[in-house]
Amino acid sequence: MTSLRASAAALILCAALPALAQTAPAKPVAKHKAAAKPAPAKKAPPPPPEPVLVDADEAQLAAAERAYLGDYACEFKETVQIEKHPKVAGYINVAWKKQVFTMKPVLSSTGALRLEDVMGRTLMIQIANKSMLLDTKIGQRLIDDCVHPEQIRLMEAAKAAKINDPEAEAAEAARSGLGITPTAAETSAAAPVAAKPAKTAKAR
Repeated sequence: MTSLRASAAALILCAALPALAQTAPAKPVAKHKAAAKPAPAKKAPPPPPEPVLVDADEAQLAAAERAYLGDYACEFKETVQIEKHPKVAGYINVAWKKQVFTMKPVLSSTGALRLEDVMGRTLMIQIANKSMLLDTKIGQRLIDDCVHPEQIRLMEAAKAAKINDPEAEAAEAARSGLGITPTAAETSAAAPVAAKPAKTAKAR
């Protein structure tokens, strides 16, 4: 009797073994990953060193006084600001698009005011009716048609003068050509001379 019970228990155990083998093993508990350390912030590059400025002579000081200071309205709705250098007399700061250029004013023989970058990169030219900023390294204009309120006033005054004096426009056109306004004597001398009638031959 005892052997029969032992045999029955063995058969039950053998039948249960395949079922136990098919059960999936328990998954290992996932370990928590350590939090990634934030990347160190990049340091901003140091500002460029200020240029060494020599003392301005009388011509440079006089040229600096002719620069129109303040805001300029330029093409594409951009602006340029021009101010005196805060530390050295005779120099001009030109601000455009978060850049500031230190300029040396030079008065040209034509009457235009040149603001020359002391670092040799840019050039701003101020004429009667507008100003423009150039990149001398690549030979291109950075911004054009910059107008100061004083330039607008001068243009309106010149326009009114032409209306009141019709001969002013003709004189200006002559000066923009050869730079010489013809006199009345030169004009009459240049007029074509009427040909004299030919003499008829006398009959003998």
